[in-house]
Amino acid sequence: MSRRKKKKHSHIDESWLLPYSDLLTLLVALFIVLFAMSDINVQKYEQLASFFRSEFSSSGTGILEHNDNPVESPLEPGDEQKDDNMDEYEEEEAQGELLRLEQLQSMIQHYIYENSLTDKFGTELTDEGLLITIVNDVFFDSGSAQVKAEGREVAGDVARLLYTEPPHQIVISGHADDIPIGTSEFSSNWELSVTRALNFMSLVLENEELDPTVFSAKGFGEHKPLVPNTSDENRAKNRRVEVLILPNYEINVSE
Repeated sequence: MSRRKKKKHSHIDESWLLPYSDLLTLLVALFIVLFAMSDINVQKYEQLASFFRSEFSSSGTGILEHNDNPVESPLEPGDEQKDDNMDEYEEEEAQGELLRLEQLQSMIQHYIYENSLTDKFGTELTDEGLLITIVNDVFFDSGSAQVKAEGREVAGDVARLLYTEPPHQIVISGHADDIPIGTSEFSSNWELSVTRALNFMSLVLENEELDPTVFSAKGFGEHKPLVPNTSDENRAKNRRVEVLILPNYEINVSE
């Protein structure tokens, strides 16, 4: 009798199931945690949204109106010292700027006295800047915006005085009296005054040392008189051209 051969049964290795089940367990735990976190965020969002809705509702004062106890950012170490240094720097620059404008005013006053123009020119230093006032008789005939020959020479002298380093913003404005004008050239004192300012500025800017970008012109007509237009003498004072030299730093002349 022949012997029967025993069948060999192969054993499947299932050891991989253990780490696989652990991995699945971890994934399930991760999803539970993520779901829990998202649920908490939704709750927080709903609470925050409810708070803002109540604050911005028309029935109460809005959150933008709560200013009784403003929260200020804490100063970093050294910030207070920086602010003090900045204040000192700005104060020094302001004092230096005031001194420069005072020196410029002294130069212009010297020019006025040297040329016997005390009845035609005037200067005033204010917080707004250095103002030079020139009566119209120097530059213009009555009702005209054409600069006279005498005025062209004076404009050249003024241009040299306006050159500063560093440069300043300069505003030239024209003013008229209250007598109405109605000519083929000008229909109002507005047009006359601004044209005079522009013509004077054009002569000043013939000086190539001056920067045209710092100049501007205005016309005020009869609406900014120096004195009431009650006499011919007063009207002559109101017909004028003004040159305002603006300070590069805020100044306080009254100090």
